[in-house]
Amino acid sequence: MHKTCRRLTLTLLGLAAAGTVAQASSHREAPAISQDPSGDNTDTYFFVSPNNPDNVVLVGCWWPLEEPSGGPNWYRFGEDMDYVFNIDNDGDSREDLTFSFRFHDRIQNPNTFLYATNTIDALDDPDWNFRQSYDVVRWVGAFGKATELGTDLVVPPVNIGPRTTPNYDSLVEGAFYSLDDGVRVFAGQRDDPFFVDLGGVFDLLGFRTIPGNVGDGVDNLAGFNCQAIVLEVPISMLTKDGSNPMDPDDPAAIIGMWASTRRDSNDGRALSRTKQISRLGMPLVNEVVLPLGQKDRFNASRPFNDAQFASYVLDPELARAINALYGVSVPPAPRCDLVAAFLTGIPGLNQPPDVRPAEMIRLNVTIKPDGEDSRFGVLAGDLDGFPNGRRLFDDVVDIEERVVAGVIYPAFCDPSYVPDPLAAQLGDGVDRNDVDFRADFPYLASPHQGWDHDHQRIEPSHPPMATPPAHDMETLLSGAVSRGDTWGPRDVASDASTALAFGLGASSPNPAPAGSKISFQLPQTTAVSLAIFDVGGRKVRTLVEGTLDAGAHTASWDGKDDAGRSVESGVYLYKLSTPESSAQRKLVVMQ
Repeated sequence: MHKTCRRLTLTLLGLAAAGTVAQASSHREAPAISQDPSGDNTDTYFFVSPNNPDNVVLVGCWWPLEEPSGGPNWYRFGEDMDYVFNIDNDGDSREDLTFSFRFHDRIQNPNTFLYATNTIDALDDPDWNFRQSYDVVRWVGAFGKATELGTDLVVPPVNIGPRTTPNYDSLVEGAFYSLDDGVRVFAGQRDDPFFVDLGGVFDLLGFRTIPGNVGDGVDNLAGFNCQAIVLEVPISMLTKDGSNPMDPDDPAAIIGMWASTRRDSNDGRALSRTKQISRLGMPLVNEVVLPLGQKDRFNASRPFNDAQFASYVLDPELARAINALYGVSVPPAPRCDLVAAFLTGIPGLNQPPDVRPAEMIRLNVTIKPDGEDSRFGVLAGDLDGFPNGRRLFDDVVDIEERVVAGVIYPAFCDPSYVPDPLAAQLGDGVDRNDVDFRADFPYLASPHQGWDHDHQRIEPSHPPMATPPAHDMETLLSGAVSRGDTWGPRDVASDASTALAFGLGASSPNPAPAGSKISFQLPQTTAVSLAIFDVGGRKVRTLVEGTLDAGAHTASWDGKDDAGRSVESGVYLYKLSTPESSAQRKLVVMQ
């Protein structure tokens, strides 16, 4: 076992022994909250804004499996609870900042059963009968100084149908609010962004086409909606020093976030008089890692006390089930790889200094979206994806099944361990959401209409898609082990027929104290430029400039700029350009 892994594991076990009991994707994940859907936190997302890299986006979803035609009492946020985004900006697993949302009902005409008595043409339309509004408050800590960010903001109507809400998309835009200090906010019904074959997964991990990496899965959340809150804020509003860090090694660069629901415990309205009934950071932890007897306790607890659940992460039942049902060999306990993935963040990427292990989403805000996206996130070298934050399109089901099966175990626990060949191929056969996400705020797709909607989208069949093999996983995920290591992207090959295509490959070997090699191929003799750039777009090093023949080529980079100086740690891009094509990929240098 790696020394750092052994130390983290022993620390976690020590915390578990000393911890006290305190009063997640996560649809109906625990017995108590499954009977309380308005407070059921189904999903949490946290990512750098694709449109403004100085902002981050926080998304929380509630009300699992909202049937779009569920009238006459349509879905809404609870009036007796606070919906909360919690921020840990120093790694101690305590709330340093919180953003709470409190909702208020208003019935215009109590003498009708109708949600609306005619077409709703505007957010102040008198024919709209049942309305909700909300207030947004920023707190220092869990119960400290409060600052109102917005009051009496409108929750738009649900998407009923062509008679009641005929121009829904234009109607709802009035509820996309821009507040002071660069804050944007929305609360209301949206398409449920999570995608999963629920019927297969919970029928004894029933992959419809084994091992689950060729499509054919049924998205059982297709056509369903949720109640969503989307908050976009400047990064400087969340960091512990009020900065907008640019260096990945800056202690302020890593921010933890989880969402929670807190119901009034008596008649009080203040956040300090509420009782937590649900929480969710990392997807699926409460749903498939914790046993039934611990699920309600987890929902009532705070991350600071998560050591009490350590044994279920170190020796997960899901790993044993994968082995028993499919014969896939899995690593032995204790699983320090899962501690990194679920509880501490990955060293060199999104693990804070002196971190206290706890379940939350951790995001290194200096790693910006570059348009080179993979649904497999970090497993495919896409460093601004899960588990470095979580984007809407990240395929967390496939990622977590593969991680639990051991694909990153050699990188954290035992370099000699060879994962089962099937470990990097597991999945539920559902690769994407049933509808496209928005490219701009609030990013989630419009809700499905009650009048016309479809359920159970079937993923089309496709060639096998695997994440990188074990030796690449160790290379990819050991970024902070020694000087000169780099984080490099990995292609996910699905077709071997591209031998003569234009292509830019991964940097390798990695770790590589003596430098990195970058592979690329050209379909024809042509003028070529291959250069390294920093995140600000400044050219750092020219590797190739001239004419090359068709075929495969390799260029070397020694980690220095054109002046011969070693570059600083950080995110870099390497870009291949010809008169006909161009491509770029990213890596993070850890000097």
